[in-house]
Amino acid sequence: MSGEIDLVIFDCDGVLIDSEIISAQMLVAELAGLGVTIDLPYVARHFLGRSYPTVMKVIRAEFGVDLPEAFEDQYRQRLLAAFEARLAVMPGAAGVLAGMARPWCVATSSSQARAERSLAIAGLAGLVGARLFTAGMVVNGKPAPDLFLLAAARMGADPARCLVVEDSLNGIRAARSAGMRVWRFTGGSHMGPDLEDEPEDARPELRFASFAGFFQIDSRLGGIGQIGGKT
Repeated sequence: MSGEIDLVIFDCDGVLIDSEIISAQMLVAELAGLGVTIDLPYVARHFLGRSYPTVMKVIRAEFGVDLPEAFEDQYRQRLLAAFEARLAVMPGAAGVLAGMARPWCVATSSSQARAERSLAIAGLAGLVGARLFTAGMVVNGKPAPDLFLLAAARMGADPARCLVVEDSLNGIRAARSAGMRVWRFTGGSHMGPDLEDEPEDARPELRFASFAGFFQIDSRLGGIGQIGGKT
């Protein structure tokens, strides 16, 4: 791989933790209770990689529904309960984080509270520590580049020398808009056998489906203490 990489920015949901399928199923179920019918492909097309406020704004606009005041708290509580029961770290992700030879951080469209709890449940909180940047830290969420640019600035890195690892098209768009390289992780449970079309503005440099071979893509990124395929 050509070009120096000074910082690797990992998305969280659907990349480090296998949470997107749980979130999508929960959202479909909660909205069904309000008479709004959507399916998992709809969620993938319209909501993957976007913040909760943005998702709710789209739902209000598309379906003309006024969500109850308690909807957000109820959804978040039920989602975290589902995470407690079902959330898993992506196979190999913890080993990759532990073996990184380049500075790295996490930038996610989740809220601070949800991201911290999710990482704790998945056993990654100790590895990530304070290197966590969340949707509430910027005005414009993905696909705007703001969150990735903030992460790079806080980590002291030139955006042109940053690599983003993302699963969603909106995340890829955000990375490219930030002037960063981007790899697409396709190994999450929410990814079907047939990936959606990648428009020109959401086309990654490469795709990979397993963290087991992450350092084989570019050995300069690390490998110290990394055990291929294990968590």
